[in-house]
Amino acid sequence: MVEQFLRLKLTLLANTFRRGPLIASSMALVMLYSAVLFIIAIVAVASLRETTPEIAGVTLVVFGSIVLFGFLIMPLGWNADDPLDPRRFSYLPVSRLHLALLLLLGGAVSIPTIMLIGLGVAQVVAWSGGAASALIAVLSALIVILTAVVGARLSSLIAARYLSTRRLREAFGIIAVTVVIASLPLVVFLALSDYQSQVLPALRRAAAVLEWTPLGAAFSAPAASAAGDSGEVLAKLSISLGFLAVLAAGWYLLIGYVLSRPERSAVETYRSGLGWFRLMPATPLGAIAARSLSYWARDARYFVALAAIPIIPIGMVAALLVGGIGADVIAWIPVPVMCLFLGWSAHNDVAHDNTALWTHVSAHTHGADDRWGRIVPGLLVGIPLAIVGSIITVTVVGNVVALPGLIGLSLCVLFAGLGVSSVSSAAFPYAAPLPGHGAFIQPQALVSNAATVQSFTFALSALFAVPVLGVVFFNPFTELQPNWAAFLVGVPLGLIVLVIGVYWGGRIMVRRGPELLALSSQN
Repeated sequence: MVEQFLRLKLTLLANTFRRGPLIASSMALVMLYSAVLFIIAIVAVASLRETTPEIAGVTLVVFGSIVLFGFLIMPLGWNADDPLDPRRFSYLPVSRLHLALLLLLGGAVSIPTIMLIGLGVAQVVAWSGGAASALIAVLSALIVILTAVVGARLSSLIAARYLSTRRLREAFGIIAVTVVIASLPLVVFLALSDYQSQVLPALRRAAAVLEWTPLGAAFSAPAASAAGDSGEVLAKLSISLGFLAVLAAGWYLLIGYVLSRPERSAVETYRSGLGWFRLMPATPLGAIAARSLSYWARDARYFVALAAIPIIPIGMVAALLVGGIGADVIAWIPVPVMCLFLGWSAHNDVAHDNTALWTHVSAHTHGADDRWGRIVPGLLVGIPLAIVGSIITVTVVGNVVALPGLIGLSLCVLFAGLGVSSVSSAAFPYAAPLPGHGAFIQPQALVSNAATVQSFTFALSALFAVPVLGVVFFNPFTELQPNWAAFLVGVPLGLIVLVIGVYWGGRIMVRRGPELLALSSQN
């Protein structure tokens, strides 16, 4: 039975490379990149042997706690469809305890676990200067590896049981991306700062808390042994072993719970009333606007993209801050970038309709009504974002004089992006996620112009910001204050592009209606 489980897990790992040459090559590149990082991490951990026990202990506690936390939390979002779900093996003639051990063994056969074992070996090397600390390091590494495996299996089972809906997985994906991007400034700071004078004091403060938590107790035990404090070693090993026992008990009990109960079914959600259709006027434009607003509020393909827009400027601002760029310049980044991406996000809106596009074609909908109705959500969200966001930005920076220019730039790229998108979605649609699918699921197509359309429409939308920025920094209107001049240039320019884009896209929509319907039905 053990051999069968091991063979099953190895087959599952091998199957990830059998889903086509593109996926196989992508996986190979990811593994190569991970292998390089893994080697760097092992060398860095092993080199701690040359430092003092205090520095080695602080470093291992902080970064070890982060790694262990990742093992415990990541399966909640990415293992909702778990191939080693206990319910798939409920018909095997084995006891619950035997099944739990087999599933743990299968879960241990994974690339992350192999990397963790390598880091555990490097940790032992780091503490090999003394026999006692090396022995405690071996015991600590075993506890950490077991804790990671059991915790990952428990999180996977919790995800499969309670986080099985697509919306929850999409939300977790957004949170994960947000955390990763938000952590980039910290990573850059650590890479560019002096370790002894700037990084180490911060690590000491974090390690003072983490070393007495279940995440860091096992990592700090070898340092306590090197310091000759046997009582502290015993206390920290007890904390880590107790945490492992709690996870193992939770894993065992939850297996019994899910095996004795049927699989959870999706809960039907019933809504009463007409929603946005009651608030919008009873016209073709109003009906399309109401439907678009409903999509933006309830369709994962829309609200995931909408939720990701505020994340984008974080990395840009972090890079500029690290580069020493002043706050007066950085203030021109966040709100205009969010407005730019908000306007650009509608560049493939028609393709999201799929076969529902026939309602527009069969009803002979006026092209302008279709185009105006689809951009109503972008206008309702973007205009308040441009005004309120600009006010907040200049207040934080302390440069109220820049408010008109910042509003003018933000509205310009918003209107221009929506105008360009109105033409693009009718003239150059490409395969989009199907209705009911997640936002991160891209359908396969024999020939796709997605990258070209995305790059061209984004660049064209951003191009309209150049005149506004030129007025701000090289004001040709000597009789006007630069920021007011930027406002008077940016808003009319954006509105002109928006109106031209709407009516041009509307004419294309009417002319290509049957062709667009045929393309949408093939997605």
